[in-house]
Amino acid sequence: MSRALDPLEPTSGALKPSKAVARKLTSAGPALTGLGQPIAPVFAAMAVMVLVVLAITYARSADAVAALWGAGGLAVAVWLRTSRGALYDLSFGGLIATGFAAGNLLAGNSLELTAMFTVANMLDVFVAVLLARRFAPTLNLASVQGACRFLLSAAVIAPIPAAAFAGGMLWWMNGADFLDTARTWWFGHTLSVAVIGSFGLAVTRREVARLRAPARTAEAVVLLGGLTALSVLVFTRTAIPAGFLIIPVLLLIAVRLRMIGVTAALVIVTILAVGGSMGGYGPYGMFEGPDRAMMAQLLVLFGYLPMLLVAALLEERDRLSDRAKAGQVRAERASEAKSRLLANVAHEIKSPVGGVIGIGELWKAGQLGPVSSTQAEMADMLVKTARQVEALAHDLLDVARAESGAVKVELRPTDVPGVLEDVRRTTALRPDAQGMRLDVVAEGDGLVALADSQRLTQVIANLASNAVKYGGEGGVVLFRASKIYDGVRIEVIDRGAGLSPEKQTQLFEPFNRLGLERSTVEGHGIGLALAKRLVELQGGSIGVISTPGEGATFWIELPAA
Repeated sequence: MSRALDPLEPTSGALKPSKAVARKLTSAGPALTGLGQPIAPVFAAMAVMVLVVLAITYARSADAVAALWGAGGLAVAVWLRTSRGALYDLSFGGLIATGFAAGNLLAGNSLELTAMFTVANMLDVFVAVLLARRFAPTLNLASVQGACRFLLSAAVIAPIPAAAFAGGMLWWMNGADFLDTARTWWFGHTLSVAVIGSFGLAVTRREVARLRAPARTAEAVVLLGGLTALSVLVFTRTAIPAGFLIIPVLLLIAVRLRMIGVTAALVIVTILAVGGSMGGYGPYGMFEGPDRAMMAQLLVLFGYLPMLLVAALLEERDRLSDRAKAGQVRAERASEAKSRLLANVAHEIKSPVGGVIGIGELWKAGQLGPVSSTQAEMADMLVKTARQVEALAHDLLDVARAESGAVKVELRPTDVPGVLEDVRRTTALRPDAQGMRLDVVAEGDGLVALADSQRLTQVIANLASNAVKYGGEGGVVLFRASKIYDGVRIEVIDRGAGLSPEKQTQLFEPFNRLGLERSTVEGHGIGLALAKRLVELQGGSIGVISTPGEGATFWIELPAA
């Protein structure tokens, strides 16, 4: 059998025994390790004995079978929480069997019934523990999958063999109705494991620590106290079928107290619903025989027990939310570190590059001595390359500032057609734009956006530069401005090769040149990433529409002034 971890087992390293002592403890057997291991089985057996006496005395429904059986759920929970190996399982099983037998004898059962019920209950508990270890080994009810696995295996399926055994034996011994006794056994033991077993697994150190806060303790007392009062009213003081009133309170407890609160609430509701019905009170008191208890059992199983899954879903959402927040914090820290690195690199590049440009200009002008034509050409290449590095440094600095929030934009009414015309004229002076047709189209009047004119010009100039470099074979670059429902749309259109859908998804990633790193087209892959950030700082959005072979349309949407 797999080893079930004890969530309550101390993990602090404040008092760690030496290796020699640890070996002695281990060799002494599992009863000396873990949380109160020598005491837990004894207390569990005593509690099982008390619960057996109470169930047989007050909750018998079909012949000798009790409709409310808490002993099985308690035994399953403690066994799963404290198990340490085969020897421990054998010792624990013996103590629990003794508790079942003693309880039956104290309640007045004959030796034959005591032996039969002890075997049936141990079969029930053993199968539940075996299936839980097999199908829900983590015993984690704080996830929908874990809760479903435990409920289905340990609560729904596990009681079936024992129910069939008890039903058959009581039919053979007393002539009892097989279906009634088997059905009552299954309902009672399913409720026991689903409610009391789940509560035992939900009580962890983390949950207990969460309830220690005074405000949370007061909230738990108020909610559970209110649920108790409402359950007493619904199941013992009135014959009106008002069990639906319990559901909103259970939902509130699931939202506020999560799994430990819901399991505790289900224990309270189950005892009052089934116990009240067995006593002839409440909306099901009018029924006769086993049907009276079965109606209350059905209400709890199908009406209230699904709240366990609601609590598990909320627990799982909280855990995923915590992970997402932690990941966001790490990502923000990494982004801040990257921005600082980019800023430092840019500053370190700018100073020496400025010196290189100055020396190259002096050399080219002949102020450092006579210059041959070859030397002048080399000096010109040196200056050109150095200016490219300087432009890269400026772009890196802009990216770092934009990501760190250091870039300030001054939003004011900006004439979009005027900005487009300025960018068109500047782009037309580029050597690679010679022979291309650059047009500006303004569709309508009042094309005034709320933007930072300097930053907007920078963004459109970057788009125009890309259109000339990558879409120049089309021979045309079009700048278009138009109105949209709540702002102004700007488009830079080329007739080049276009972009595939895969490349469009990577377009605004920094330092991603989409496989053109070895091409003759100059670039560093940060212009569009910077453009996206600058547009977002102005309250706008940016994107691309493209089909391979049909060019590309880069668009910007900004709020109207």
